[in-house]
Amino acid sequence: MDQIFPFTGFYFWWILAGVLLLAELAMPGFFMLWLAVAAALTAMIDLAFNLSWKGEIFTFALLSFILVVSLWRVVIGSRNSKTDAPNLNQRQLNFIDHEYVLLAPIVNGSGKIRVEDALWDVDGPDMEAGKRVKVIGVNGMRLTVEAV
Repeated sequence: MDQIFPFTGFYFWWILAGVLLLAELAMPGFFMLWLAVAAALTAMIDLAFNLSWKGEIFTFALLSFILVVSLWRVVIGSRNSKTDAPNLNQRQLNFIDHEYVLLAPIVNGSGKIRVEDALWDVDGPDMEAGKRVKVIGVNGMRLTVEAV
């Protein structure tokens, strides 16, 4: 069988690890990184124990599976971490349940309020300017209000 797979050996796994690292640099994500680490570990194990080609492939497959599954959970878990600014890129969600003064009257369901230093379009029942309104929802970049 060594005639069919003459390329196996610890040097093959180091080359594969390098190619996988280059692939990781070319593509977004962290998937190829774990395969490269598995290939490097396979090279070290093969150097220490002089595995057959079957042992090398089995070791690489087992290490790849273990690394991808276990470390992917770490990566996914870090993405779901709690933050002190959950609405950082959706500022309008912070306005819900706050009261503001209606700047432009709501006519045919559309008006304007001033929040901090910006004017926001609002949807709600018709009412005149100067009334206090409470933001009850968000629809894209439009706030939904009701009279207080």
